[in-house]
Amino acid sequence: MKSFLLALLLLAGVAEAFPTKAVRIVVAFPPGGGTDIVARVVGQKLGEGWNQAVVVENRAGASGTIGTESAARAEPDG
Repeated sequence: MKSFLLALLLLAGVAEAFPTKAVRIVVAFPPGGGTDIVARVVGQKLGEGWNQAVVVENRAGASGTIGTESAARAEPDG
């Protein structure tokens, strides 16, 4: 157990600060709906806490499939 905790402490020093660039939230529904409003409020609070831009991107259509596919195919960056 002690070696596990030591490893965690060592890795914590190597970890990169998050986030290092703008965060993108993909909403699979049109602007103005409940999901969009919640995403924008959450994005604003996260941006304030992280001191980083949080962008809410609406990708509506096909009952959410377009937005879901967009998020799934996004380049992994963190």
